[in-house]
Amino acid sequence: MTQNLATDSAARAVPEDRKGRFATLTFERDVAAPLAVLWEAWTAPAARAIWAAPSPSVTVEILETDIRVGGRETSLCKVEGQPDIRCENGWLALRPAVCSVNYEVISSEGATQSAALVTAEFEGADERSRLVVTVQLSSLAEDMEAGYREGFGAGLDNLAGAAERTMVLQRVIQAPRSIVWGAWMNSETLPQWWGPEGYSCRTKRIDLRTGGEWVFDMIAPDGTIFPNHHLYIEVRPEERIGYTLLWGENGPKHADAWASFEDQVGATKVTLGMVFSTAAEFQQAKGFGAVELGLQTLGKLERFVASR
Repeated sequence: MTQNLATDSAARAVPEDRKGRFATLTFERDVAAPLAVLWEAWTAPAARAIWAAPSPSVTVEILETDIRVGGRETSLCKVEGQPDIRCENGWLALRPAVCSVNYEVISSEGATQSAALVTAEFEGADERSRLVVTVQLSSLAEDMEAGYREGFGAGLDNLAGAAERTMVLQRVIQAPRSIVWGAWMNSETLPQWWGPEGYSCRTKRIDLRTGGEWVFDMIAPDGTIFPNHHLYIEVRPEERIGYTLLWGENGPKHADAWASFEDQVGATKVTLGMVFSTAAEFQQAKGFGAVELGLQTLGKLERFVASR
């Protein structure tokens, strides 16, 4: 019996060069934002592109992103003078505002550095929410634990900051997704309904495609003119739009925004999200009534679709 135990123990012993290669890391963040907003900031590609880089010296280039079960996201982390780091995420579970599970594989110059299982759990009440992220890490080329602690820690700090200046508006429209998408991504119809009650659009240029733009004035009921410039970063037909809002033509950036379209048994759930460039701009927009005005805009879309 003693000999068998000794043999079993030797078989289970971890070689010296593999010690420290496996780790379970836990990160917790309390966020001053509603649960639905935190979930959008965690999952929406336009938002992920904002908070993913752990520091200003790192540039994250998202090559592809498909946020759904079975979908994947591939990105490159770039630091001047160093080889690019490739990150591939695969989504295994997505339960809105409850949890997500994804695998993550890190490689550089064709060699896999690590693999991890990432579980994110969400909870919240009113204007506050909480995120707990567990990373089960396997370091394959070298001990990656310190790098993961630093990278995830900084990224989640960025996420919390982004969520706290994010506005999310949603509306279920009683029309098929193809119809709602067609009303939105049509250069003739978009200006007819865009904007709050009583506002109208005066278009200068409009090109609704990836790399395109919409330069226009929003005209308030009292005649006040608000110059706008939308730059379209991503257009994924009938799924989502990612764009940047500028204060007037080629003006300073106001916000990074997205619109997503989800089937709901003959209806369409539209989500409009905006990460404002600064916390001050977010607070100013809230004070101006941006939530109410944005919901009016989605209401005009619903009426426009119903009238077609």
